[in-house]
Amino acid sequence: MDRQIDKLKKRPHIVVGSPGRIRELIAMGKLKAHAVRDVVVDEADRLLVAEGLPAIRAIVQATPPGRQLIFASATEQRESAEAIATLAPEVVMLRVGATPVNENIEHLYLVCEGRDKLEVLRKLLHALRPERAMVFVHRNEKAENVAAKLAHHKIPVADLHAASDKRDRKQAMDDFRSAQVHVLIASDVAARGLDIKGVTHVVNLDVPTQSKAYLHRVGRTARAGAKGQAVTLMTGDEVRLVRRYERELGIVMHQVCVREGRVVAAEEPARLGQPERPATKRA
Repeated sequence: MDRQIDKLKKRPHIVVGSPGRIRELIAMGKLKAHAVRDVVVDEADRLLVAEGLPAIRAIVQATPPGRQLIFASATEQRESAEAIATLAPEVVMLRVGATPVNENIEHLYLVCEGRDKLEVLRKLLHALRPERAMVFVHRNEKAENVAAKLAHHKIPVADLHAASDKRDRKQAMDDFRSAQVHVLIASDVAARGLDIKGVTHVVNLDVPTQSKAYLHRVGRTARAGAKGQAVTLMTGDEVRLVRRYERELGIVMHQVCVREGRVVAAEEPARLGQPERPATKRA
């Protein structure tokens, strides 16, 4: 905080920070909100919901009426759109063309029970032996649990959510970039803005419900002309999303399974939208 206050004394043209910290600096009188001419909310689909929204509202209310509000987002969410409508009733929506899917990514999916996903993930990582793999989950607390389970099985892993401060987070990223750890657990929020070279695999432990979110995740691999694999772990009910991804993104997804320590093509693709049923035992 002291270092940041010292930098603000130099009257910078641009201030970048989390909503909570910027609101705090405004409340302390260290950041002069009356002089602000533009407020940019990046990752608006994530910041304008739940705990982030009150801070954003406070910042906007502290700035003068003539300032410009800019909201940037890779995806659209109903909750964030409603928040934007209240903050900027006359907002002008601009959309860029759809980003083509990298042809160097192989899209795979594996069907299992929800309760078995963590064990299947462990077997999958042993079979793939990735140089660098990013595993995506929805929630912070789950990321910590997944990292602990993988570490218990001697899989080198880093968890962005376990990083208690900026220094710990940097150490986790440095370990992943240098391949001292081969697996990085992250949510969409934690991974926003990260550009990591050499990610060979992306694993969706929690399935994204939107095609754009799927595209955002898998785009972490196959950078700079390299090849990459994206593997999504799905329950029987989640398999219906395969058709959506294929239709909306123009991709082809192949069903696989882990057998005898190898990732192989599944013999019988799961029926879309139908949960798999256990085989009936004969007397």
